[in-house]
Amino acid sequence: MTDEVAGQPYTENRRPEVGETVRDARLGRIGVVMGGIGPYVQLRPLYGGREWDVAPEHVEPVTVLEVLSARVAEVNERSRKGVLPD
Repeated sequence: MTDEVAGQPYTENRRPEVGETVRDARLGRIGVVMGGIGPYVQLRPLYGGREWDVAPEHVEPVTVLEVLSARVAEVNERSRKGVLPD
């Protein structure tokens, strides 16, 4: 997490750091910043998976509570499918 206020979008001049957990406001998904290519920020799901690209203006900081909620939802989804994270 950063000192950013949750809900304040990043810009091309102010991008999230690698390893930071953020929200893709366009999709409503929470992911971990893996880097960036060109103008885009690359995010990966919390428990791994395929990365996706997001324009910086669609990336928002998240609170600790939002991260915890997203992690619980991911574990619940995986448990329903019979696949638990390591």
